[in-house]
Amino acid sequence: GGQILRVSTALSCLLGLPLRVRRIRAGRSQPGLRPQHLSGLEMIRDLCDGKLNGGEIGSTEITFTPGKIKGGTHIADTKTAGSVCLLMQVAMPCVLFAASPSELHLKGGTNAEMAPQIDYTIMVFKPIVEKFNFTFNCDIKRRGYYPQGGGEVVVQMSPVKELSPINLTERGTVTKIYGRAFVAGALPIKLAKDMSAAAVRCIRREIRDLYINIQPVREPDDQAVGTGSGIIIVAETSTGCLLAGSSLGKRGKNADKVGIEAAEKLLQNLKHGGTVDDSLQDQLIIFMALAKGVSRVKSGPITLHTQTAIHFAEQLTKAKFTVTKSEEEDPSNDTYIIECQGMGMINPNL
Repeated sequence: GGQILRVSTALSCLLGLPLRVRRIRAGRSQPGLRPQHLSGLEMIRDLCDGKLNGGEIGSTEITFTPGKIKGGTHIADTKTAGSVCLLMQVAMPCVLFAASPSELHLKGGTNAEMAPQIDYTIMVFKPIVEKFNFTFNCDIKRRGYYPQGGGEVVVQMSPVKELSPINLTERGTVTKIYGRAFVAGALPIKLAKDMSAAAVRCIRREIRDLYINIQPVREPDDQAVGTGSGIIIVAETSTGCLLAGSSLGKRGKNADKVGIEAAEKLLQNLKHGGTVDDSLQDQLIIFMALAKGVSRVKSGPITLHTQTAIHFAEQLTKAKFTVTKSEEEDPSNDTYIIECQGMGMINPNL
């Protein structure tokens, strides 16, 4: 799958290991590389002056030989609604260990199915991943929706000497719930209000005494390409954990249903008692593997994406992961501790 490609290419680039990947997306209805996978690979190739063979749409085998990671401006354009967030996932670990600051211009879909929405990346992923002791800036120039994409996000980040480990094991109590319900293009703001209201009603049934602020917004026409809608809801806890639920609208899908879907995902993520939601779980693995020292994260049930990320991080780095069932006061809680002795990657350029 695409995720194996992203994790292994990023690690190949960081560790200077040549890589061959076969049977890429072999089981899918359209096997081989899709535009978003290819543009991610090309960006990694360019940012380390590497060599890529088999880099075309539909290719089921690639070989990649990395060079030296350099900073500067890099552009990746899926020319489709392929997710800019997945492009960011593959490039970010690499440019952290570049010789100089980087600016990534990522073009494609900002709010796409089967990938984190850009709002999730900014509201949840960014504040948590920055606990590894780096910062980045993410500026949404334009939003782009399925099917044509056309969005653009600019990410700026400076390299680091090494990453610090994280310890996310105390969930604390939920202190606030907030979010945004958005419409763009031809859709009326009423849809955003309906999504928001339905989500609030759904959460209220479980959590009664907390103020819930889900802003309905209409994206400005000059900052959005195409027509789209969706909602993201974030719960913040007393220990600074962030967990979310999100959903996208599509033709023929009732606005209330979109709001309820996001609310139910959030409640499900809050139920297990972990400190991260199921979308963040796998995105932290590569950073845990690269960090110096022991990282610990308490999570709900381990997703297949997380198992995959752990497997390839262990294969390619010297990091060691253990996943143990958490000893909970409440035995009905399905929680786990993901622990990693990181490899302690050092940036040779700094």
